[in-house]
Amino acid sequence: MRLSRSRIGVVVLFGVMTLTLTALAFPAVLGLDKAEGDQDRVIAATRFGPLTEADRDFVVKVRAAGLWEYPLGETVMERGSSPAMRTAGEHLVVGHAGLDAMCREISPELGITLPNRASPQQEGFVATVEAKSGREFDSSAVNIMRVTHGQIFPAIAKIRATTKNTLVRQLADLANDTVLDHITVLEKTGLVEYDKVVFQQTGPAKLPREKATPPPPQPGERVLVLKPRPDLNVNTSSPTPAPSPAAP
Repeated sequence: MRLSRSRIGVVVLFGVMTLTLTALAFPAVLGLDKAEGDQDRVIAATRFGPLTEADRDFVVKVRAAGLWEYPLGETVMERGSSPAMRTAGEHLVVGHAGLDAMCREISPELGITLPNRASPQQEGFVATVEAKSGREFDSSAVNIMRVTHGQIFPAIAKIRATTKNTLVRQLADLANDTVLDHITVLEKTGLVEYDKVVFQQTGPAKLPREKATPPPPQPGERVLVLKPRPDLNVNTSSPTPAPSPAAP
């Protein structure tokens, strides 16, 4: 069957749009895509157990996630158009402040250098959301973060199941609880587009490594601290599930 030039153009345009949307939703935190090298290779012998490349990349990606989700959470707190959105923002801020504190605590013990900036694509996520307003702002923020959290969730489980380092194991425990909490509050907004989210989680677009990797800090640069927020009465360690549709 022969297609007209106009129909071919429509098909090509649709394909480009699909790839663009998939790339936008792909979480660019180090370690979700298969990193270069042998991830099982031991790179340091510490008093807390051997440290592998996968362990190191996990600590870095948890830190990098906070560098864009914490400020985006603050923006959601300010601009979210519903109580559920503002609650989600609070949980993002509190959760990533806690994870960041642990990353900063264990990284010197493990000899890991933490980034002070998110990756170029992660910064693009923030810019994409902040450029929108109203319901589009809400929907964009929720669905981008639901994809990123959905993809990192199994990565946390894999590290927790395989690491021999006690500090990395403790970080994985906290990350598991925090990410599950964030997934839960994002879903409670009622804005998650599950079909698109599942597709984007399972069929991510490949990106150049320099786009998906946070830049290293400059020599002598102070470690950025994500400010704790004890003023927010939020518990991110034990998420409250949404009521079951089958409940009376």
